[in-house]
Amino acid sequence: MAELMDWLEARTPEAPPALRVRIADLVLEHPEWESMPLPEALIAAGERLMQDVLAAPPRNRDSAVDLLAADACVTYAFEAAADEPERIVALADGAMQRIARLAG
Repeated sequence: MAELMDWLEARTPEAPPALRVRIADLVLEHPEWESMPLPEALIAAGERLMQDVLAAPPRNRDSAVDLLAADACVTYAFEAAADEPERIVALADGAMQRIARLAG
């Protein structure tokens, strides 16, 4: 997970410690994401975190970090995609479809 973790660790300003730890733990659990383009890996991380949020009992405050981490991962995905602006529309369409399916 060197490239993905290095990229995440280079973000400034730094995310709060709880958020950084949650994202790092998740990334380390999914070594398959290292072979994906960075924006897609980050969307996959956000999607996985949202699955955890949706599976949690209602009003479970423990899932707050997962919700914030999901938001951060999707935001980071678009930050990473900014290096290839021609891909942003396709990334946005795919991300919306994947996240919308979670609610269904």
